[in-house]
Amino acid sequence: MSADYVIPAAPQAAIAVAGTTKTYPVRRIWCVGRNYIEHIREMGQDERLPPFYFAKAADMIVPDGGTVPYPTLTKDMHHEVELVVAIKTGGHHIPVAKANDHIYGYAVGIDLTRRDLQIASRDLKRPWEVGKTFDHSAPCGAIKPATETGHPKEGKITLKCNGKIRQDGDLNQLIWNVPEIISNLSEMVALEPGDIIMTGTPAGVAACVAGDVLECEVAGLPKLTVTIGQPIK
Repeated sequence: MSADYVIPAAPQAAIAVAGTTKTYPVRRIWCVGRNYIEHIREMGQDERLPPFYFAKAADMIVPDGGTVPYPTLTKDMHHEVELVVAIKTGGHHIPVAKANDHIYGYAVGIDLTRRDLQIASRDLKRPWEVGKTFDHSAPCGAIKPATETGHPKEGKITLKCNGKIRQDGDLNQLIWNVPEIISNLSEMVALEPGDIIMTGTPAGVAACVAGDVLECEVAGLPKLTVTIGQPIK
């Protein structure tokens, strides 16, 4: 029996599963801040502080090959390429040693950021949502199951803008590795199937403009390419 909603229900946000016709339904998007030492330094932050978390809405995902309209209210949108972790089973208080058992697979994503608004909010000690959580701000490539990839501890993570390398890091540079992130985040909120975690970005973040083509890669995972489009009027 279908629910008797008073307005039409929103469609389920989902990410393609590589090599199949199946999709992964997205429940929540969690993002890790300050998880690569060189990015902390380029942002002028205290590298001794631990990472922290913020969220994006599931319907902000853009698939591989998609177009991201340049967002409103900003003149300084930055790209941040990230390893994405897709959760298959969840819970509270997940031990580090058991964290990998909760992973469905991995993908490459971009945490798009209205940097000027983020910095203004930070300086006023206000939440970051206006800088981080906006339409089309979470491009994500196809997920490759962990049964095929294993659980990567190292490997190149890169972003090209119009064919030129801007971000060039390695997963072994993560301050908190994936099991540690899962365990720590599960102390704050129950993780559930359908949650994805964007694990932080290496150095080299920079502004992008309408017409730019962003090509993102993490070793062993499907490539993600998106185009920055014209602003929505």
